[in-house]
Amino acid sequence: MVADSLVYHPSVAHYLKFVATTVGRDKLLRTLQYFSRFYAWYLFRTNGSPSEIAPFEAIKKQFGLARKLMRVGKNIEHLKAAAVAADSKSLDPITKYCAVGRQLGYAGYLTLDAATILDAAGIRKSESAKRLSKEAYRCWMFGLLFSTMSGVYSLYNLRQQQSRVDKKDGEGVVAIKRIEKERAAVNLQLISDLCDLTVPTSAIGLTSFDDGFVGLAGTVSSLIGVYSQWKKTA
Repeated sequence: MVADSLVYHPSVAHYLKFVATTVGRDKLLRTLQYFSRFYAWYLFRTNGSPSEIAPFEAIKKQFGLARKLMRVGKNIEHLKAAAVAADSKSLDPITKYCAVGRQLGYAGYLTLDAATILDAAGIRKSESAKRLSKEAYRCWMFGLLFSTMSGVYSLYNLRQQQSRVDKKDGEGVVAIKRIEKERAAVNLQLISDLCDLTVPTSAIGLTSFDDGFVGLAGTVSSLIGVYSQWKKTA
């Protein structure tokens, strides 16, 4: 039967595994949130009516709040990752410092972000919420900068490895394929980090990107996140 072929199709099983993960659901919500941010800006710039803009502003706000709630407690995961990276004996010093800096930046962001939940949800307004939010964005920015530096350093190391490989040798061919695969993954993460940097730098006033640019950059990084998580759950 057609229904059975659809229900038991491998793609359906893959989709269910994807949405069963918190990361998968978060990336989907994030994509819709940032696309709505971009599209609300686009409608405003093209003289769209308030009734046309309102649904996308609501999606941006409500999905942002939903994602904020989903992130509660995740700071512990990054603190643990920072400790593991600091204790690692296999990482070279630069990679280690970048890993620790990235994880501490993300942990700081999530800790301060969680402190603004009651204000964001309208349960209890706080005068310090705006300041805490700004500091959270600052921590996220530092985490992304460390991640970007790690990506650039990884590309340098891969280039050095490739220069030492004998391409005529069978093992060398395998090594080249491995390096190319790793380089593609690093490049993808680097693009994602650079796109994400537009969000905190704009929020704390270091850059003057408008909502359209930030929304579009956020959509791109979110789609990269969806793609990466989809591959992980394959």
